[in-house]
Amino acid sequence: MSIAPTNFANAIPIDQVRFSDQGLVPAIAQDYLDGTVLMMAWMNAESLTKTLATGEVWYWSRSRQELWHKGATSGHFQKLKAIRYDCDSDALLLTIEQIGDIACHTGERSCFHQIEQQKAAPPADMLSGVYDVICDRRDNPNENSYTCKLLAGGDNKILKKVGEESAEVVMACKDDSPDEIAGEVADLFYHTLVALAHHNVPLRKVYEKLAARRR
Repeated sequence: MSIAPTNFANAIPIDQVRFSDQGLVPAIAQDYLDGTVLMMAWMNAESLTKTLATGEVWYWSRSRQELWHKGATSGHFQKLKAIRYDCDSDALLLTIEQIGDIACHTGERSCFHQIEQQKAAPPADMLSGVYDVICDRRDNPNENSYTCKLLAGGDNKILKKVGEESAEVVMACKDDSPDEIAGEVADLFYHTLVALAHHNVPLRKVYEKLAARRR
């Protein structure tokens, strides 16, 4: 069930949440813009109530056996955007704005940054993943990379491709070919991401604009 991001205080009857025998429920925090899973912690009825009342996330610390206002010591607060509970009502999904873009106590953006004991960026949406690869190509050039060749050509080469791909999207739509439309839009997205990276515009800024317009 989804709870709208307004009037949190009256959004959810606490007795509908199925707490464990210890009075706890797992809560997963997810970035509101790109969907990155940032962390998992525990809530009890009191921390959930305070979260809904304040619009900032509170958890229950099992190790300290006390309420935990996320960010109270680090400054990395979590602002609640929306909250959902699953079909069994025994797990919560918090859609949040992570202040400082750091959720993990290690200083990483996400607690889920390890793959086979090696650090890696946590998975987000596909566009964010492609954008990160493009930025890596920008910062670590490889002469065999098409992306690097585009970036080396600057605006003249990049924007020419953006224009060409835009025209091809139009033609694919005119032909009413779903597969071709999807392919050409994918090409347009990619070349647009290259333009963003070339001008050092974070993809998050685009998401923020979309989120503001949606509101």
